[in-house]
Amino acid sequence: MVHVIATIRVNPGCMSQFLEIFKSNISIVLAETGAVEYQPTVDLDIGSPRQVIEADTIVLIEKWRSLDALRNHLVTPHMLAYREKVKDLVSGTSLKVLHDA
Repeated sequence: MVHVIATIRVNPGCMSQFLEIFKSNISIVLAETGAVEYQPTVDLDIGSPRQVIEADTIVLIEKWRSLDALRNHLVTPHMLAYREKVKDLVSGTSLKVLHDA
């Protein structure tokens, strides 16, 4: 199993617009061969002094059956279109691609 943790920093004031575009793509992604999970998440403040709350940040949690499935996902027409739609809403991204230990 391949796990992806993508941190997406959204420009201030753009979260709702970004999430609307993102969420419209979820069912299409989950229909891809090898897709298991594709869920945007945001911080839930639990009041812990150890917790780091990042405003305007989405952490995308993905799970894929194989590295090939993930690679295919990255070049699908709907993902290329998605990236074009959100490019002016996003200030930066970081990516962790992991496999089961």
